[in-house]
Amino acid sequence: MNESSVPAGASPLAAVGQVIEALRARWPDRVSTSEALRRQHANTFTWHRPQLPDAVVFAHTTEDVQEIVRLCAANQIPIIPFGTGTSLEGQINAPYGGISIDLSPMKEILAVFPGDLSCTVQAGVTRKQLNDYLRDQGLFFPIDPGADASIGGMAATRASGTNAVRYGTMRENVLSLTAVMPDGRIVRTARRARKSAAGYDLTRLLVGSEGTLGIITEVTLKLHGIPETIAAAVCPFETLQGACDTAIAAIQSGIPIARVELLDELQIKACNVYSKLTLTEAPTLFVEFHGSQAGVDEQVALFQTIAGDNGSRDFQWSTKPEERTKLWQARHDAAFSCMVLKPGANVLPTDVCVPISRLAECVLETKDDLARRNLFGPIVGHVGDGNFHVAVLFDRDDADEVKRVKSFSKALAHRAIAMDGTCTGEHGVGQGKMAYLDAEYGEALDLMRAVKRAVDPDNIMNPGKIFTL
Repeated sequence: MNESSVPAGASPLAAVGQVIEALRARWPDRVSTSEALRRQHANTFTWHRPQLPDAVVFAHTTEDVQEIVRLCAANQIPIIPFGTGTSLEGQINAPYGGISIDLSPMKEILAVFPGDLSCTVQAGVTRKQLNDYLRDQGLFFPIDPGADASIGGMAATRASGTNAVRYGTMRENVLSLTAVMPDGRIVRTARRARKSAAGYDLTRLLVGSEGTLGIITEVTLKLHGIPETIAAAVCPFETLQGACDTAIAAIQSGIPIARVELLDELQIKACNVYSKLTLTEAPTLFVEFHGSQAGVDEQVALFQTIAGDNGSRDFQWSTKPEERTKLWQARHDAAFSCMVLKPGANVLPTDVCVPISRLAECVLETKDDLARRNLFGPIVGHVGDGNFHVAVLFDRDDADEVKRVKSFSKALAHRAIAMDGTCTGEHGVGQGKMAYLDAEYGEALDLMRAVKRAVDPDNIMNPGKIFTL
């Protein structure tokens, strides 16, 4: 723990050692201070430099988390929740040291309620694990951020992904949470009813709080029936404008698309190399439709007409599960695949979200901005809800290029906010987007700070994230 940078009221370095020893006495095999493990539990993928916790503790139950939190709270030691480590904005970094609580052992699917289309799981259950478990019951959980993230982490970062255009984000699909609060209290935020008018919506308060208000240990989720028919297509376009306009028109026409993903020509090139595909290197939409056979046929026909009017070159349709799996795996591998375009480069993965009517304008201005700054960055996005990503490849040792990347990232965030959008559609704030919240929220940011102070007065829950106090 760095004593020169601890949050107000934090304990001295000696207290951290005492807490670690107390945890070791309680769980001899579940506490580690090895540098390798601590580094693994800090941020390692994006350009945020890792900031290591003082120790990692593996929790198996909500009561385990409660014990750890009570001990840390008594000594004012920072706490950093850890799921699978797939967040992209430094959410798992430990800028003030402290204890990383790893919830990955909490993998129990506690209950499934098929008649209610819901289930309750521990926070360490991953989305793939859950869907493998549900498949034989004809159910699935639709939120798909790409990585095999933990359900608790997905709730904490308000994750979404490729299916969000039809099924919504974690915000719409979490019915209730169990969480350990900064003083060690265990709270359940709601019952399993689909709606309630009783009191404050504590579920939505914790969804997206990034571990700054409490540690999510159990999640009750909405489920959906597996569709009768699923059809996917790859649609290359003559121009990026045409691809964007097709996505916009399809949404505005009310076509219930399950997924519509934009990949620019650079991203298609990367996918071809990394995933061994042979797609046309042009701006492309990956689309998917769910429903009855008749419903899907109607959706496909309508979409095909709109795409043709906007310069679609070709359609490659498939209803075969293995072909769809390969296609969407290539999309999910986009973050890694783009690195083959510039071996050895560092990557800044960033995202914004704008109202759907401003999507084409924002994407095209962003593409031009990359060119003006002489930067290299593929664009990919969940364009059905106005959200897109840029993976800027750069050399961390080139001071001028780093300066241009930072300038680009700032301009992109403010461009989206100026269009009445947001600086992040799904990556979250963490450390990376803190500078933009004042422009996005204004006075409302002070209200967030007031909530944080009221719930976590000692600022031990994931300090140094979302905003400063």
